[in-house]
Amino acid sequence: MTEQAGTAQAGTAPGSTAQAGLTHLRADGTAHMVDVTEKAVTKRTATAEAFFVSRPDVIERLAAGELPKGEAFGTARIAGILAAKRTAELIPLCHPLPLTKLEVDFEPASDRVRVLASVTTRGVTGVEMEALTAASVAALTLYDMAKAVDRHASVTGIRVLAKAGGKSGDWAIE
Repeated sequence: MTEQAGTAQAGTAPGSTAQAGLTHLRADGTAHMVDVTEKAVTKRTATAEAFFVSRPDVIERLAAGELPKGEAFGTARIAGILAAKRTAELIPLCHPLPLTKLEVDFEPASDRVRVLASVTTRGVTGVEMEALTAASVAALTLYDMAKAVDRHASVTGIRVLAKAGGKSGDWAIE
């Protein structure tokens, strides 16, 4: 057993940088997955957004399902859902979570589409990364669907809007 195997508190090695708020780093600076064994199972939710930005004519075609690759919103919705379910495979220090609800919605505007992803679980850690992954991949899928008609399209503004549940409490940007 290494010196870092002992804990001052659940998931925190003595003298580790976790005491300064960096819970994924050990005293020697190496990353590890945080121990959440002793955390209480609670309902946890998170909502994230991302924006697909393009020309107004492209947004119109996208909303009408008239892009060369086909119906973009349905494809992007499924891509976002699948991505959220695989977050722990993509982000190395994320815990795998059983997601109990996942929604991906789109709000088209003149030159952009707002992608909203909301995720729920009953677990020991939050679902912010799953919501971010869903919103990001859904927006990236819109980009993929539209890149043939707008090479200057972009994905931007990826952020968590709100979270609820767990020890750190609830918060929201909006």
